[in-house]
Order: sequence, then C-alpha cells, then structure tokens
Amino acid sequence: MDSILVTGNGPLNGQIPIAGAKNACLTLMPATLLSEEPLTLTNAPRLSDIRTMTALLQSLGAEVTSMNEGKVLALSSHGLDNHKADYDIVRKMRASILVLGPMLARDGHAVVSLPGGCAIGARPVDLHLKALEALGAELELKDGYVHAKAPGGLKGGTFEFPIVSVGATENALMAASLAKGTTVLKNAAREPEIVDLAQCLRRMGAQIDGEGTSTITIQGVDRLGGATHPVVTDRIELGTFMLAPAICGGRVELLGGRRDLVGAFCDKLEQAGVEIEETETGLVVARNGNRVRAVDVVTEPYPGFPTDLQAQMMALLCTAEGTSVLEEKIFENRFMHAPELIRMGAQIDVHGGHATVTGVEKLKGAPVMATDLRASVSLILAGLAAEGETVVSRVYHLDRGYERVEEKLQGVGARIERVSDRG
Repeated sequence: MDSILVTGNGPLNGQIPIAGAKNACLTLMPATLLSEEPLTLTNAPRLSDIRTMTALLQSLGAEVTSMNEGKVLALSSHGLDNHKADYDIVRKMRASILVLGPMLARDGHAVVSLPGGCAIGARPVDLHLKALEALGAELELKDGYVHAKAPGGLKGGTFEFPIVSVGATENALMAASLAKGTTVLKNAAREPEIVDLAQCLRRMGAQIDGEGTSTITIQGVDRLGGATHPVVTDRIELGTFMLAPAICGGRVELLGGRRDLVGAFCDKLEQAGVEIEETETGLVVARNGNRVRAVDVVTEPYPGFPTDLQAQMMALLCTAEGTSVLEEKIFENRFMHAPELIRMGAQIDVHGGHATVTGVEKLKGAPVMATDLRASVSLILAGLAAEGETVVSRVYHLDRGYERVEEKLQGVGARIERVSDRG
C-alpha cells in the first residue's frame, strides 16, 4: 500500500489546474440510464471513484468509453440488460445509489444494494427512498438490497425533504424527469452539483425549473435524448488547493476556479488574513509573511461552509494566531483527522460536534494515517507547513477524490512524493 511523503519547505508559487467535480460527475454518469441516446461528459476528473461508477454502469449493460486521457466520457445505455446493482461494486461508493432513480424511471424496476463509502457517519439512504415513494415507487428492503418497482411508471408528486440531502435531491430529480405529470421538490439541496445535473438533464430534453433554489419543479417528459455536457469545476478540490498557499505562504493561481462555487469558504479565508483575487482564468490566493488569524467555522449546506472542506480548514487553523472553534453540523464522526493532527503538534480539543483549535507557531512532521478522503488531504496540507518529514499512510482514500495531487503540488514547489510503504 502506498504512502505520501511530504517535507515542509516554505512558500508555494505557480498555477494549479482544477479538475471537474467528482461529486458532479458521479451524478451525471447515471443520467445516461435515463436515455437510449449517447451522453458525453467533458472535463471529467480522473479518479478511482469514476472508475468504480464506470464498472457499475457497465455491469448494468451500459457502454462507457474513456477518451482524451480520461477527461471525456462517452456513455450509452441503449442496451441495458441488467437491473441489479450488486453489492460487490456498490459497497465501494455511496454514490452508487444514484442508479436507482434513473433505472426505476426508465424501465419501472431496479434492485440496488445498500451502499458503502467513507466511515463518516450513518448517512442513511432513507431520504432517497422516501422521495421515490412520493413518486409512486413500491419499495422493499430485502437481504441488503432495495427492490424497487413502478409497474405503471412513476407519477409526479410533491415531496419536502425533512433535511437537506444532496444525493436524495439528485436521485429524485433524475427520476422525476421521466415521471408522468409535475413533481415539486421542497427543501431541495442548492449545491452547484445540483445545478449542473439540472443543466445536463435540460440538455437531454428535461423540463426543470428552480435548480439552485430550495424548490425545484419538474414537468415529466416521455423520453430524454442525448447530450454533451461539461462537468462543473470541483469546488472541493478548488478549496483544498486554495489552502496550500494559505497554509504555506506564497501565491498560487487556481485555474478554472470561481468564487461563486466557494463563496462562504472564501469569506472565512479572507477573515483569516488570506488574499483572494479573481482573474480571467481562475482565482489567485496569496499569503505573505504573517500567520493567519483564528476564525470560527460552522459547516452548513450550500451556500454555507462545506463540510468537505472542514478537515482541510482545520489544518490551516492549527497554525493560526488564537483559538478557533469548528462546528460540524452535517456529518457525525467527521473529526477523525484531529488525533492525527495532534500527533503533528496541533492543539485540538474535540467535544461531540465541536472542535476547539488553539494555533501553534509550527507543526512537526510525523507518521500519520488517513481515516477518510478529506482527512487524507488535510494531513498532506499540514505536512506542507510542518518542520521535517510527514508520512501519510492509507492514501487509497485520497485517490477516490483528488486527481494527481502530488503532481499538482509539485508544480508549485511542494516537496511531496508517493512512496511504497516502508518496512
């Protein structure tokens, strides 16, 4: 198993290209199941999760061809011959549940294993199922699988999510596109990935209004066609790499970056004393000299501060002047990176959903272990700013969500490399 070796070496300077959004692409790929015509996705990220979704779609009979070094995905579901998503594939990734709504909407039946993924809380799929039931789906949980059917097809309905759920909104949005009549989704997620999905579905012929707000209205159509659609910029990769010059010092331009994707995150960085400038080609992030200031962070659904940037932000605040409080309101168990940062000299006190971080002048390199996707990159960021050598193990998490992270950081002057485990 590989590890990442990081040696702190001062300011970073240069440019980092930001990939297409993992979470958007993993939602757009199952949209091919809604149509017999081809769907082409450009600006696709090159990640292990994308390969997992490719394998899942192929197991259902879809065709998926990777082109242009993986940046273009050509998908076609004209010949689906299987409507069962097996546990062996689904267990690897929670996004696998997103094949349920499209298969059910198109063909009236589907069997999908309950999913797996990162160990950051229960994240149940009940909201996905309740939303589909509101559209007339008949569901049964049996032997770890969701058995779903809609003999007469799905029918439009109104569903209000009791809590905001990105995945459940996406599943319902795809299913409703082929339902008979009008569907209204209330308290819907507002994330850029939802907007991106709606734009893709509209290109395929769907009638959708209100994406990006808490109420989305879908007028079902009889069939959807093909389309070509660019995957939106990955706002989590964007925010992560914005933190590299923030924590190390220097000046880095994030190519393809957009402030509107990470507005609340940018506000917190600026409060901490980091400079952010919009350019024609992206965002420039700079910090010269002074330590950053402590800031308090509360994770919230979009457009609030993203839970997927909380671990990385904690790494920055470990070296801030003063004391910061981070409150995690989206997922439980999402401070598992804290003990590893403490091994590097951080002062962190975790109580339930709150973490109090008292900044230190310098972190120290240490062997640490990644517990989930975002934790893995937070430890890399901490290593960039630490004295000495940091070895991050269990980096298979990293490859699920970050494209060529070592190469991108090397390009701005970081001392980082992938190594085979020692011993």
